[in-house]
Amino acid sequence: MIESLNSPHVARVKALIGSRGAKERRAAGAFIAEGLQCFREAIDSNQGPRISTLYLTESARVKLDEYTDLSLLQTFDVSDDVMRAMSETITPQGILAICEIPKNSLETIPLDGSRKFIYLSEVQDPGNAGTILRSADAFGMDAVITSPGSVDMYSPKVVRSTAGSLWHIPVFESIELTHLLESKPLHAFALGASGSKPLSQFTTTRDCLAIFGNEARGLQSDQSLSSIESVHIPMPGSAESLNLSAAASITMYHLANM
Repeated sequence: MIESLNSPHVARVKALIGSRGAKERRAAGAFIAEGLQCFREAIDSNQGPRISTLYLTESARVKLDEYTDLSLLQTFDVSDDVMRAMSETITPQGILAICEIPKNSLETIPLDGSRKFIYLSEVQDPGNAGTILRSADAFGMDAVITSPGSVDMYSPKVVRSTAGSLWHIPVFESIELTHLLESKPLHAFALGASGSKPLSQFTTTRDCLAIFGNEARGLQSDQSLSSIESVHIPMPGSAESLNLSAAASITMYHLANM
């Protein structure tokens, strides 16, 4: 059992979740996932990130032994104090995994006229990004794609916000929108308050791309993107605007039911 707070295992986990975590995650090709839900999704899913190392407290091991054969995984028992030192949560469940970041390629998703992709342009808030990915999973989207400058989709806060959906839907990071539209014949549209058409009137018979901009600035204007259709969500109530993840969820519900 690992009991020392100075263990290299503790240092490795802290490096992946610390202030330089994004750089460390890219270099190692790994990220941290905590809790029973993420563990179950990783074990049950045939796609998505795989567990490379699993850390368990004594009580957590008893629970997981009833769920799966832990001998198939590289596991380390740790004391409760070590788990608390490793964890970012206030009350850790005693289950912490180092998972491999998938090497996804958009070419693995063939276009067939019915594909639906979500694009996050410089979205910064981890909670929004994770919730959007969760909604994308719920409404049957085919992938979530992010721009350069968007939040790291494998940061601990994003991973927690996905509530396990990170194991159900592929993620593609740091892809320029212009490059994406030049390489794939997608019907792209952007959601914005000043959109020329209400969302209810948007329809397509092609593979489509729903674009969501930064929480504060929206989608930055670009001459090369002037041909992208713009839509808005009518709001008959008194609220000035919708939270980005709420607006994205409404949009995905519409796409799923076109």
